[in-house]
Amino acid sequence: MSVTVFLELQSKPESRDELKATFKNILPETRSFEGCLHVEVKENQEDLCNLVLIEKWDSRQHHEKYFEWRAETGAIEALGTMLAQPPAIRYFFDVDI
Repeated sequence: MSVTVFLELQSKPESRDELKATFKNILPETRSFEGCLHVEVKENQEDLCNLVLIEKWDSRQHHEKYFEWRAETGAIEALGTMLAQPPAIRYFFDVDI
C-alpha cells in the first residue's frame, strides 16, 4: 500500500536559500529512487523559512530505505546544519471516504 510522507523543515533564516538550492540539486535523485512515486515542495506563505515536502512512496519501507541511504551519504547531516530545529516526518495512508 502506498504511503504519503510529510517532511516539515524549518530553516535558519540565513540558510533558507541554501536549503532550497540543496533540494533543487538532490531531488532528482530522490525522484528516481526505487519506490518514489512523487515529491513536491511547498513553502509556507506565512513563514518563508518553513518548507514541507509532500512525498508519495510505494511503501513506508521504501521511504525508510531511502532515508537510510541519504544518512549514509551525509546528506541528512548536511541538511541538519541549515535547520533551526529537527525535521518532522509523518507517514499517512490514503483513506477511501
